[in-house]
Amino acid sequence: MNKTDIYQKRRATLAKHIQANTGGGIAMIATAPELSRNRDSEFPYRHDSDFFYLTGFEEPGATLVLKVDKTSHEAHLFCRPKDPEREIWDGIRLGPEAAPKTLGVDFAHSNIELDNKLSELLADQDAIYIRLAESAESDRRLRHWMKQVRQQVRAGINPPSEFHDVETWIHEMRLFKDLHEIDIMRRAAAISARAHVRAMQLCKPGVREYQLEAELLHEFRNSGSQSVAYNSIVAGGANSCILHYRAGSTELRSGDLCLIDAGCELDGYASDITRTFPVNGKFSGPQRTLYDITLAAQEAAIAMTKPGNTFMQPHEAALKVLTQGLLDEKILKLSELGSLDNAIETAAYRRFYMHRTSHWLGMDVHDVGSCREQSKNNASSEKPWRALKSGMVITVEPGLYVRPAEDIDEQFWNIGIRIEDDAVINDSGCELISRGVPVKADEIEALMQHQ
Repeated sequence: MNKTDIYQKRRATLAKHIQANTGGGIAMIATAPELSRNRDSEFPYRHDSDFFYLTGFEEPGATLVLKVDKTSHEAHLFCRPKDPEREIWDGIRLGPEAAPKTLGVDFAHSNIELDNKLSELLADQDAIYIRLAESAESDRRLRHWMKQVRQQVRAGINPPSEFHDVETWIHEMRLFKDLHEIDIMRRAAAISARAHVRAMQLCKPGVREYQLEAELLHEFRNSGSQSVAYNSIVAGGANSCILHYRAGSTELRSGDLCLIDAGCELDGYASDITRTFPVNGKFSGPQRTLYDITLAAQEAAIAMTKPGNTFMQPHEAALKVLTQGLLDEKILKLSELGSLDNAIETAAYRRFYMHRTSHWLGMDVHDVGSCREQSKNNASSEKPWRALKSGMVITVEPGLYVRPAEDIDEQFWNIGIRIEDDAVINDSGCELISRGVPVKADEIEALMQHQ
């Protein structure tokens, strides 16, 4: 199956959802706008993930309109017209003339015609499928289009009367990755793993955080990825206890840990890897103790990452190991808490572990899809956790973060550890696609000693 076929199949699947729901209607999904960074300069452009999932089209200024009836559907793409003058400055545009053959859509139009064409496409349609409350601008444009259709009521044309959120179906589709997507994600993870290895090998006392970030970026781009999947975290010493710390100018010191959470984006798909390693290449006793606890927690979570288990079971498995480790090292006091179960029930661990073990991974680093079951038949106010199924991709990332405090042994102060891998759920369990970078403490030390 070529790329055009993949996107056509996805649009056909979305059309079937619409047909099953209301029999037909108009679905509209716009790509992301360009954003100004400062005067005469824009941020590097990145398409909207939902739009790209359905079209494979990366240019700004585009909108997909899917016209669906009871037995068929039409895909209309609105995109920037060819403009030789602007293309000299900004690059070649596909243009509406070439779009049908290149992208496999039925019709393509200049985005200049969007307002007029939308009023035609919306005429006598019962339902509109949009991303509700997406933005003030999208709401404004929808009101404008509806006004245009309502003005034709005396001519016998009826405006749509139903509004539905199209995101739920698109995000449910995106939650399950096909072979094409998993192949891209494997390659993205391999690139990111090489970048982490490079950073470990080049780390030494006196290097600054931003210098390791530069090594990550070099490997990402040199290996063909288009961008980072998110802002890279390179955190030395006490900074490792700040969850979303950005690589700064802190000098990495002997005896400290360095935590790197970084991943590239390849062909629209994210990778997400975290490793924690000693700046001087050798874990101290307290560092090794907490590292081994965190790794054991990850191993327990990985064992629970398989079809049939719920989204929360890997987290619960990791939480049990982490909390027991904190009790064993007297960072949590058994005399005060009474038992492991009570320490978990009272969330005493949250001082040292305050995030969940997993999130979905895909086009977005924190990818779309509900963590709860979507059945409407469940009368409970809170739906049960979703069962893991083959084709889903999640991260597995337990951590421990110990900040200075009077009731904590000083030997553990400023130790922040997170270990994260990317897991593709399959029929037998899961495939860790990010293990191209060492994870065991002995393997990390051996790698760093052979710089």
